[in-house]
Amino acid sequence: MKLAEALILRKDLQTRLMALEERLMNAAQVQEGDQPAEEPQALLLELDRMTQELQSLITRINLTNSNSMLDGKTVTGLLAQRDMLGRKAGILRDLANTAGQLVRRVRGSEIKIISTVNVADIRKQADEAAKALRELDTRLQGFNWTTDLME
Repeated sequence: MKLAEALILRKDLQTRLMALEERLMNAAQVQEGDQPAEEPQALLLELDRMTQELQSLITRINLTNSNSMLDGKTVTGLLAQRDMLGRKAGILRDLANTAGQLVRRVRGSEIKIISTVNVADIRKQADEAAKALRELDTRLQGFNWTTDLME
C-alpha cells in the first residue's frame, strides 16, 4: 500500500469513528420500554475493532514518515514545517486584516486608531509563507504516492 492510500484510509477511519461515536450516543439511552435502534454492545465491539485498526495504521504512517527522507530532511520534519508555515501564514493574514481595518471617526475629537505595522509588508510575508506552504505540500503529496507504507 502506498503512503497516500494509507492517509486516505486513515481519514476514512477517522470519519467512520466519529459517526460510530454518534451512533453509540444515540443508543446509550432510550425511553423505558423501548429498544435502541442499534445494539450498544455490538457498537462497542465495532469501536474496539476500528480503534485497533486506526492505531495500527497511524503507527505505520508515523514509522514511514520518520524513516523517510525528502529534500535531505525526514518527512516528519517536513510535516512539522508544513504545519508551521500554515500557522504563520494564517497569523500574518489575520494581522494584516486587523491592522488594515479603517476606523471611522464621527467627530474630530474621537480617538484616532492607527496601524502599528506596515500592512503591505505583512501581506507580502503572508503570501510568501502561503506560497512556501503550497510548494512543500505539493512535494509531500508527490512523495506520498511514490512511497510504500512500512510494516
